[in-house]
Amino acid sequence: MHTPDTPPIRIAIAGLGKMGLSHQAIVGAHPDLELVAVCDPATWLLDIIGRYTKVATYSDYARMLERERLDAVLVATPSRLHARMVRAALEHGLDVFCEKPFCLDVEEGARLVALAAARGAVTQVGYHNRFLGTFEEVRRLLDVNAIGRVHHARVDCYGPVVLRPKGATWRSSRNEGGGCLYDYACHGIDLLNFMVGPPTGVSGSILSSVFSASADDEVYANLSYADGKTAQLSANWSDDSHRKMSTTLVLWGTNGKIEASRQELHIHLRTPVAARPDLAAGWNVRYTTELTRPVWFYLRGEEYSAQIDYFAESVRQRRVDSHCGLAAGLATDVVADMIRRDAAGASGARTDTVSGADLAVARGAPGRWARLRDAILSSPETIMKVLKGSP
Repeated sequence: MHTPDTPPIRIAIAGLGKMGLSHQAIVGAHPDLELVAVCDPATWLLDIIGRYTKVATYSDYARMLERERLDAVLVATPSRLHARMVRAALEHGLDVFCEKPFCLDVEEGARLVALAAARGAVTQVGYHNRFLGTFEEVRRLLDVNAIGRVHHARVDCYGPVVLRPKGATWRSSRNEGGGCLYDYACHGIDLLNFMVGPPTGVSGSILSSVFSASADDEVYANLSYADGKTAQLSANWSDDSHRKMSTTLVLWGTNGKIEASRQELHIHLRTPVAARPDLAAGWNVRYTTELTRPVWFYLRGEEYSAQIDYFAESVRQRRVDSHCGLAAGLATDVVADMIRRDAAGASGARTDTVSGADLAVARGAPGRWARLRDAILSSPETIMKVLKGSP
């Protein structure tokens, strides 16, 4: 909690849609954060906030950054606006929390990663699954090699977002929100990156529409890795067999198997592991209630508060190497871009932005896109060399 010697972190929120309003409630209740301003084009919403709170309201993002004394900005706008808003915040010397996906353009994303590193900014992308108790426990199990060498993984992301033909919204527009690939599948991609690392290639990718006229509703892809392991990604946001988004991760290893969802964790061990004496050979079950740390404010799930708390802690500690910073967000965006390009090649589609060389690279051949992916885990200097075409 802040004291006279440690003043609150002054933060603003850009975008007051579903996620922005959720963040506003969570930020407003955080003991170390002071919400000083919000920005959104909906003037009726700004009128209500201005009338009933002490928070400054803006419809102009640039004006808000110029006039308010801020330490950080939380960007929760439609995906296509993320890049320019993150850039403006970084250029004002601010720390940044950006909702996922980080950036629809991986080249611009790489430039922003470099800019954040050059400015010493604390950054975070809103992949809340990293803060779920069950998935955090999976990461701990992998850290002690509980199931041995992982040789295959699968992640499934299903939910009821687009269930009938209807007019396009920013979320279901490929250019505005990125469709199911960038809204649902990116959660699965990020989990795979978090657990087993970024893949070196993709194949057999499918992006298909069920109800949407201008975006994909289903995403399927095979992922390959330099060390020989494989993974499969499946996402469908037109699946009303689930009440809300459901994400399941399965990992197969030489000493067992892990099945994880939001609610519970199933761990099968061939032989016990010395580092985890609480787990026996055979099946072990853990529930989210025993793995989730309590939070000061609950809204939609503990993970949403936990990620904001992690960001506030990172700002306090100047933790620029956050495990879910812009570089991690970019790693997910690169894989999504590889899937998009692979699917375009598989369907025979040709566009001005998809060349034969790009498609070959997306399928795993060495080249500029593969080097960009590898550079994400290296340094900003390497990223910029790749963007400039240097060897």
